[in-house]
Amino acid sequence: MGWFDSLLYPIKVAVAWIMVMIHNGLVAIGIDTEHGLAWVLSIVGLTIVIRIILIPLFFKQIKASRGMQIMQPELQALQKKYKGKTDPASRQAQQQEMMALYKKHGTNPFSSCMPILLQMPIFFALFRVLASLPQLADGTYPRDSIGPLTQSLAEQAEASTLFGARLSDTFMLTTEMTPKIVALVLIALMSITTFITTRQLTMKNMSAAALDNPMARQQKMMMYLFPVIFAVTGVNFPIGVLIYWTTTNLWSMGQQFYTIHKHPAPGSEAEKKKIERENQKRIAKGLPTIEEEERQKRLEAALEEEPRGQRKQPVRKDRAGRGKTTREILASQGGGQEEDATDDAEVGPDGLTGEQRAQREYERRRQQRAQARRNKKKKKRR
Repeated sequence: MGWFDSLLYPIKVAVAWIMVMIHNGLVAIGIDTEHGLAWVLSIVGLTIVIRIILIPLFFKQIKASRGMQIMQPELQALQKKYKGKTDPASRQAQQQEMMALYKKHGTNPFSSCMPILLQMPIFFALFRVLASLPQLADGTYPRDSIGPLTQSLAEQAEASTLFGARLSDTFMLTTEMTPKIVALVLIALMSITTFITTRQLTMKNMSAAALDNPMARQQKMMMYLFPVIFAVTGVNFPIGVLIYWTTTNLWSMGQQFYTIHKHPAPGSEAEKKKIERENQKRIAKGLPTIEEEERQKRLEAALEEEPRGQRKQPVRKDRAGRGKTTREILASQGGGQEEDATDDAEVGPDGLTGEQRAQREYERRRQQRAQARRNKKKKKRR
């Protein structure tokens, strides 16, 4: 056993323990221990357990990603401010201001990568557990067992197959055609699901302003690069590892879909669709749309801010000019003309201002909704 296996051994024991416990539970409910389904579902169960543990980190990742998107304009302004300055004092000042920005928005560049980074030791541990199955099964492994994964259980796992491919088979090392086909199908699924999860997060849940910056362009590039990397390196992964990674991608797709559907990023395409769904529900119930409700709130706030004191009496021009210089009199007369022109421009052909017109439209829609509710009640009574 090499230094890498020795370093990963505690994690390998934990991975093996979860797999064996899930396997024993599946056998207890009647799944035959000699069939590959029990061990395949053990790997799927391992994935689900790991992803449940990482749920808090997933939400921190979403929060960090949104924080990075929001702070991009400020970050670009900071980079522009120190562009071309290479002296130590400028670099230190730039670093301090950048850290202050991260603290202000409650994020850092590594938060969005944390779930993937924390999964990597588990990924490698599972890789080594599956790669060690043949040696553990035939008794040549340096230890008697890997935690609860004994030699007899290793023989069962080694003999288990998925569509004719053993869980420890890899595309490069097997000489049979069936395992190669199964491996290629799983590699394709792993690459496609990786692309979909990355695209779902970057394209549907980012605002137009956030998409137009270097970080977004880098994420878009990685969206196409990661599937290619997995497709190239996947030929060296055991079937069991391909099952693990495809399952975790499917979990990520579902988790992201729920988060984007319920809590989209401000200004994103997903938020626009959510508002459309909410407006459709409101119209069906006879309620005002979100935009109408916000417009009405602004109108009510504007009406409340209008002064309600004593009416200002008009002042004759000869009295208004007393005690003022000629320049002040001309300036005040010019300002009054501009205000009159502005007031006249606000009144439409119907003799109403924009606020009065909006109020009338709101009242008309409110009456229509009230009538729709009354008609609905009449139909129910019938």
